[in-house]
Amino acid sequence: MRSQAIEEFAAIVNPKVEDERIDLLRAALTIARTHYPDLEIETYTRRLNQFAVRVRAAIAEVGDAAQSIAAINQVLFVEEGFAGNKEDYYDPRNSFLNQVLDRKLGIPITLALVYMEVGRRVGLPLFGVGMPGHFLLKHYDSDGRAMIIDPFNRGVLLTEQDCQRRLNQIYGAQVTLQPGSLATVNRRQMLTRMLNNLKNIFVSVRDFRRALGIVDLVLAIYPRSPEDVKQRAVLHYNLGQLSRALQDFEDYLKMSPEASDADDIRQVTVAIRRNLAAMN
Repeated sequence: MRSQAIEEFAAIVNPKVEDERIDLLRAALTIARTHYPDLEIETYTRRLNQFAVRVRAAIAEVGDAAQSIAAINQVLFVEEGFAGNKEDYYDPRNSFLNQVLDRKLGIPITLALVYMEVGRRVGLPLFGVGMPGHFLLKHYDSDGRAMIIDPFNRGVLLTEQDCQRRLNQIYGAQVTLQPGSLATVNRRQMLTRMLNNLKNIFVSVRDFRRALGIVDLVLAIYPRSPEDVKQRAVLHYNLGQLSRALQDFEDYLKMSPEASDADDIRQVTVAIRRNLAAMN
């Protein structure tokens, strides 16, 4: 079932699909299906649609961004009780969209995705903002001015000074807000960030099998990413899947023959070949 979900995800993010045409909600729920195979995508789609109906009913003037944001905040955070999971931030359920919608707890990027999808349904275009350590949303008004929204903190509007304070809370005074810190990201980049969050969680607890499935999803987005091919090789190796590890390490060397670690990787491939020969 996991392989089927990976194939479905690959079809959604196929390079031939224009980024803005990627179905972000379906893609995120398909990621979740790799771990929750009985998940019914349409059940969650209907739930988002119902949220949007309630939001739309609370907006007196369609197209008024302030009204739309206030209505989304009311429905999601007051009536439904969505919240950032500050108590158990690294629980992987915070990164699986079905669990976020069921438990009403998430991390910045998954709550942002819910917020974006409701916004899209009520005519409020929103864009992901990949600020380091804290994903945000941005809306541009008719004059091109940006409104920065923090779904992890109940949809509050932020200034750039507020964003610097968020960075200070995460990193101390070590990270300064740069011009590119509040740049918008596309859908593939947003999905990749979600996947990297999950991969890091699973690697940190040495759950290499689940991490491997996540890297397969990343490679469905960027099949020629040398670093991700190398990461998959390492995971195969740690799982004792030496033939697959060797293939990925060799592919990495073909992609990045001048990489700083190329000589080390060549030594690893020699050792794997010896191990495989000894097994035969």
